[in-house]
Parts: sequence; structure tokens; C-alpha cells
Amino acid sequence: MSRLLTTIVLAAALMQAQAAGATPIVPANDAEVIETLPAVAGNRAEERKIKRELAANPRDAKLAAATARHYLEQARELGDPRFAGQAQAALQAWPEPAAAPTEVLLMQATVQQYLHEFEPAAHKLELLLKREPREAQAWLTLATVRRVQGRYADSDVACAALGRLGAALYATACQAENDGLRGQVDIARVALKGLLATPRLPMATRGWLFTTLAELEARSGQPDDAEAAYRSALEAQADSYATMSFADFLIERGRDADALDQLKGQRRTDAMLLRLAIAGTRANTPEAARDAREMRERIALANLRPDAKVFHAREQAMFALWVDKQVPRALALARSNVTQQREPLDLLVLAQAARAAGQSAALRETETLLNEIGLRDQRIAALL
Repeated sequence: MSRLLTTIVLAAALMQAQAAGATPIVPANDAEVIETLPAVAGNRAEERKIKRELAANPRDAKLAAATARHYLEQARELGDPRFAGQAQAALQAWPEPAAAPTEVLLMQATVQQYLHEFEPAAHKLELLLKREPREAQAWLTLATVRRVQGRYADSDVACAALGRLGAALYATACQAENDGLRGQVDIARVALKGLLATPRLPMATRGWLFTTLAELEARSGQPDDAEAAYRSALEAQADSYATMSFADFLIERGRDADALDQLKGQRRTDAMLLRLAIAGTRANTPEAARDAREMRERIALANLRPDAKVFHAREQAMFALWVDKQVPRALALARSNVTQQREPLDLLVLAQAARAAGQSAALRETETLLNEIGLRDQRIAALL
């Protein structure tokens, strides 16, 4: 077992021990298995096959990248970052980015993006693109990373590169999202609706475009148009991201019961459970206390990992603010979060926590940051 995998398994053991009030189990050697991470139902044979193949061919770049992609998909599906650790372990035969094959370097960057290690991810992507300037997926991922960091001009550059490679739909959507974040709402709306008029558009692509349009309308103060776009997105492709984004929209508008209806039947990942706890607490449902208790336990266990405050700071801030009513803690977490991640929701949570704390200085910090990155969001502006 690799050192990285040992660390992941040991962290899981520490979490279990704390939950049970027991003494943490420390493995005697690298061969001792403390916990087996759950496989997706029905795929245990596939899991064993993947592990055997990679163990036999650890420097097979295509196999390593495919294995990492498999684990990262599980991390996203289950909301469990430990699978991202397994993805990293699959790629560990190439510790030096400059020597890593293209497919490995792309996956290393993608896993780091998932783990919110945005600057290291961007560095790897830029290194890859110097080597392979026609790697469209790398440009798209770089555009996303720079957007999340609030570096819209750098994201624009990556969007334009996609266009030069002939990926017109993705380039247009990429630029439209950046334009919308800057407040160029009409330009972005026209671009997105134009893409949605494309004949024979795959349903997953329609769902993604409608979700982008919905978020644009929500930021620009058009709730009816936002809701219509969200419902179109979910009709096209009812994925977890669109569901969570719609739930956040409904919660922000005080429609907690409607948010709970949207969340019903969803897999209880950390992100979904957080929304259930927030909406349930605000609506005072019978399940709210149970959901809040479970989320509180998950936060306590997750915080045993040294990266938890980076990876989960936004979610912990939301929970502290809306469920535990720990406003100073929420504000501290929201402030910490925006040093790394600057999506509209991150700034909105910071503004909400600053308003709840009655701290004018924190509100001014939020306004300064909005102006610095060029984000325009009427929901946030209303709190300042």
C-alpha cells in the first residue's frame, strides 16, 4: 500500500474512532487494512480488477489516468473526497509534472481542481498547454479554475483558445458565463439562448446551459426567469449540481419547503445533506434535527483532515450561519474561504455572514473584493 493510500485509510480510521469515542486505530504496517472505502453498488468486481491491473502496470499512463478518472467520478457521485485521494494515488508514479505524460498531467490537475487546490491545478494545466496547445479539455478546465478564482480575464484567454480549436459551443458558453459574472447580462443571455436553439443538442448539454442561464438570471434579479430556466435544466438533465443550485435559489428566496421537495430522494452527500439541514431547520420540519445532527457529525469527522478548512470552508460557513447560528464562526470561515474560492455563492455567504454579524468592516471587505474581481450580483449588492 502506498504512503498516500495509508494516509487516507488512517484518516478514515481516526474518523470512525472519534465517532465511537474510542481510541484511534494506528496500523502496525503498510499491509494492514483499516477500512475499505465503499465501491459503487454492483461494481466491486470492477474495483478489484482495476486495482490488480494498476498494481501490475503502475507506469501505464493511459491505465493510471483511466483509474484516476474512475475514482474521481466516485468522489463526485458519493461526495467523498477520500476517493480523490485514491485518484491521486493512481497517478503517483509521476511526482514531477514536467515528466508526466499528457493524460496523467491533465488528471492530476483535474483532481487538484476537485480538491480546491486551484493554483497548483492551474500551474499543471499551463505546463501541459505549453506542451500541447491544442488540448481542448485542458483549456476548458483552466477556464473553469481561473473563473472560480475570480480571475475572469485569465479565464477569457482560455475560453478564446477553445474557440480557436473549433470548440465553438464550449467557447461561447465559457465566454458567456464570464460576461454574465461581470454584469454583461444581455450579452450573456443572448449567447446562451442562441446555444440552446442549436438543433439536436444533447440533453446533458441543454441541462448545463439552462443551469448557467438560471444562475445568470438569479444574479441579475430576475427570479421568475431564473426559476423557469432551472426547471428546464432539471427537465433536460436532473443532475446533482442543478438540483443543489436550484435548492440554494429557493432557500435564498425563503421557499424552504419547495427546496426540500427538490432535494427529496437525492443521494445524501455532504452537499445535499447540508441543504436538507438548512431548509429543514428554517422550515422546522420533523427531520431537521436528525439531518442537522448528521451534518454536524460529518463536519467534525471531516475536520480531522488537515485540508478540511480549505475543501469545506464554504459549506461549514453555511452550516454555522443557518443551522447552528454561530455567526462569528460563519464569518471567519467565509472570510477564509474567499481567499481561495470566489464564486458568487462564496461572496454571497460572506455578505450574509457579515450582515448577520452586523460588521460594517466585513461588508466593506466584501464590496472591495467584488470590485476587485469584477463580479456583479444583485443578491450580494442588496446586502451591502
